[in-house]
Amino acid sequence: MSNGMESDKTQSLMIDDFFYFFLQLRKHRIRTVVERARKLHPEMTREQLAQHLIDSSANLSLLAGSLLGVPLLLPGVHIFLRYLGLVAGSTVITRMHLYLILEIACLFDKDIDDPARVPEMLAVVAATETAVTVPPVALQLLSVAPIVSLAASGLTATALTRLIGRSAVRLYGQEAADSADAGSAPDSPRMAPVL
Repeated sequence: MSNGMESDKTQSLMIDDFFYFFLQLRKHRIRTVVERARKLHPEMTREQLAQHLIDSSANLSLLAGSLLGVPLLLPGVHIFLRYLGLVAGSTVITRMHLYLILEIACLFDKDIDDPARVPEMLAVVAATETAVTVPPVALQLLSVAPIVSLAASGLTATALTRLIGRSAVRLYGQEAADSADAGSAPDSPRMAPVL
């Protein structure tokens, strides 16, 4: 804008840069994935396409979550390296969940540059980091066999992906239904003129 002020409808450059540099969030790729899904499956509804994206992410979450437990299987690895691997792995899953909710937002015609997406993304980051890092550490503290930790990490990551995806579908689907109702609301209460 000419006065140097940003629009209230667009995320600040600092927030965009944070998600881009720290979590490698590329919005162009999100839009491309959604368009490709729509072209590959034109017969599917938005909800069906969203479920397709959730299933794809859940499969990757199982693999990524299982890999989180691999450093715990290696007894000779220093504890610092174990937790470094855990943090790196949880970052990958967090990034995957951010892509998932923004892809679902795009499917429901939400603007992924809208500042309303920021609290949603922060909630996903907090939920993912907690759910992905706590179980392996807790199981290790309980002296559970590392192979059990490996399976638990994969299953936890998968369940979390499905929960986040379904929550996003409910949120954006409800918002779409509410705006459709609001668009038709002025017409519905009208009564026929009394002659």
